[in-house]
Amino acid sequence: MPVSTEDPPLPGHLQVEVTSACNLRCTMCLVSYRPPVNKLAGAMRPELFHRLVAELPLTRLTLQGLGEPLLSPYLPEMIATAVGRGIRVGFNSNATLLNRRRAEDLVASRVDWLHVSLDGAGPQVYEAIREGANFDTVVANLAGLVAAKREAGSATPWIRVVFVAMRDNVAELPALVRLLAGIGVDELRVQNLSHSFDDAASAYEEIRSFTAAQALWTDQPHAFADAARAARETGLRLRLPSPAGTGGGNCTWPWEAAYVTSTGTVQPCCMVMGDDRVSLGNLNESSFAAIWHGPAYRDFRQRLDSAEPPDVCRGCSLYRHTF
Repeated sequence: MPVSTEDPPLPGHLQVEVTSACNLRCTMCLVSYRPPVNKLAGAMRPELFHRLVAELPLTRLTLQGLGEPLLSPYLPEMIATAVGRGIRVGFNSNATLLNRRRAEDLVASRVDWLHVSLDGAGPQVYEAIREGANFDTVVANLAGLVAAKREAGSATPWIRVVFVAMRDNVAELPALVRLLAGIGVDELRVQNLSHSFDDAASAYEEIRSFTAAQALWTDQPHAFADAARAARETGLRLRLPSPAGTGGGNCTWPWEAAYVTSTGTVQPCCMVMGDDRVSLGNLNESSFAAIWHGPAYRDFRQRLDSAEPPDVCRGCSLYRHTF
C-alpha cells in the first residue's frame, strides 16, 4: 500500500527514456503511429541524466522508453554511472543492433539485466509484427549474448525475453519456449498489450483500433497452457499474464517510482505512453523533488488511491492486473 498519499519520499526506482528514436516500426507500439525521430535529436541529454541520478536515492534504474536504447550514444556512459554508484541497472532492447562486440561490452559493463523483445518463433509472424527486423539476426544476437555471458563467466546480465501476446502471434508461444530453452536464456516473460487507449484523443485512434482487435485481456488462450507445459519440460522459467477477473487498483508506481521522457517530462509510470497524455512536470523547468512533491503529483496520487482513478489508469493493463 502507498506510504503516504500526501508526501512520499523520493523514489528509489526511476525509468528513463534514454532515447525516443527507434529503428523499427512495431505494430503494437506508439512509435509506429508517429513521425520518425532522429537518433541524436531523440537522445536524452547526458547533463539531464546525471542531474537525475545525483538528485535521487536510486537503487534501481531502467534505461528504456519508447525508443531503442542501443541507439543512444550515451548508453554506455549511463550504465557506467549507475554501476559506479551501486545502482542496479538494465534495459529492454529489440536486439537488432546487439552484435557480438556489443554483447561482450554489455557483459563487461556489469549491467544487471537485459530484456530482449521477441514476439514470434519464426520469421513470418515476428517480422510482420516488428517491421524492419530480421528474425534470424535477432535470434543469432540473442544466442551471442548468452555465449558472451558464459565465456566471461559472468552472472550478469540476467537475460529475459519479452513476448507481447496478441491474437496474431500467441499460437507461436509454445515453439518459442522450446527455442529459447535451446539457446539458454534465463527467462521468458509473456505480457499483454499495455493499454486500451480508450481515454486518449483522436490522435490515438489507429493504435486504439489495433489494440481492440489484438488484445487478449479477457482470454486465456490454449497456447498459454501449452507454453507452460513446454516450460516445465525444458526447465525454462516462464511468466504468463494474470487471467482477467483477478482485480484491479492498488498501483504503487506514483509512490515508489517515476518515468522520465527523453525531453524531461515526468510521468507517473511507463505504461502511459505519449507525453501529451499525462505530464506531472518538466525537468527543464523544475527540479525532480519539486515536481514529486508538487500539486500535480499530489492530485494524481489522491485520485489513483480513490474509487475514481484518473482516466489514463482505467485502460492500463497493469492497473487492471492483466499485464
